[in-house]
Amino acid sequence: MRFTSHMDLALSEARAAADRGEVPVGAVLVDPRGQVVAQAGNRTRELHDPTAHAEILVIREACVKAGSERLPGHALYVTLEPCAMCATAISAARIARVYYGAGDPKSGGVAHGARVFSHPQCHHAPEVYDGISAVEAEALLTDFFKAKRL
Repeated sequence: MRFTSHMDLALSEARAAADRGEVPVGAVLVDPRGQVVAQAGNRTRELHDPTAHAEILVIREACVKAGSERLPGHALYVTLEPCAMCATAISAARIARVYYGAGDPKSGGVAHGARVFSHPQCHHAPEVYDGISAVEAEALLTDFFKAKRL
């Protein structure tokens, strides 16, 4: 099977989140055959739910569709490095691969901060690929927060 990136779709979800006034983060979850099973952007403000990060929303939807709390073989595309909460959920769901765009030195939980996947108590560590469409993802975030400060 040929590799196909789904980061453009995640970026589209991030742009839609920004349009709703949410922090522009988008995520797409793909099954082992390469089919998109869930896509979402942040909805923490809309849903009044601090756990409604894009990653959590796609994991919830995909688990319901799969009828399981585990998603082996699945790949997650997300525009921003997952935070510690999302990284823990990714591990719990047994997602096989994570592709992310922008790094997050302030709140990241993969390459920064808690580094959940390298923690001794982590039961499952996915393969991680960073920097995918990082320039576009970073620009979305920078523009969003710059507009908030005006």
